[in-house]
Amino acid sequence: MPTSPNELLTQLRWRYATKRFDATKAIPTDTWSALEQALLLAPSSFGLQPWKFVVVTTPALKQQLRAASWGQAQVTDASHYVVFAGLRTTTVEDVDRFLQCQSQVRGTPLESTAGYRKVLVDFLAKGWASKDLAAWNARQGYIALGQFMAAAAMIGVDTCPMEGIDMAAYDRILGLDGSRYTTLCGCAAGYRASDDKYATAPKVRFPLGEVIERC
Repeated sequence: MPTSPNELLTQLRWRYATKRFDATKAIPTDTWSALEQALLLAPSSFGLQPWKFVVVTTPALKQQLRAASWGQAQVTDASHYVVFAGLRTTTVEDVDRFLQCQSQVRGTPLESTAGYRKVLVDFLAKGWASKDLAAWNARQGYIALGQFMAAAAMIGVDTCPMEGIDMAAYDRILGLDGSRYTTLCGCAAGYRASDDKYATAPKVRFPLGEVIERC
């Protein structure tokens, strides 16, 4: 059954960038599994999924990442910490891997995707994103981040997106150096501490009429 408009708005208004997490509260396994599925189901341009999500729960690793995040406590105090990584570039091989997966999942002949393959290959070589494929891939990662945070809010899990991090250090710590992936951002997930003053602070948003234009 679809969520009602009121339920949706209630949870989005409940959500905020959590500054203090309750380090004693862990996300239940079934709840976390649903959030991993939300990441898996995130949309991306052409469906290429140029990303990887590194889920960090090991305390020692969290401590290393906190040191590379200017000491921000969300990294260690949250139940789970997700590092969003994007492909440094996208290749024809990535296109073929995706189309092979599509063929298997949908039970269609790989040969039937020849036209779509040409569109994708031409876009990577000559489309607007071809000048900076890493940046294009990063945009896709942020789509996944948005879906993850919205999904978390819908099931009562707090999050805090984090860009105040040393991305090069993250790459070293997580073994991404020399790989096809590089760190984009992090996102802490867990449950707010009872004394986080930001939980009840009014949201500061520009008037709807200034940011939404109807044509």
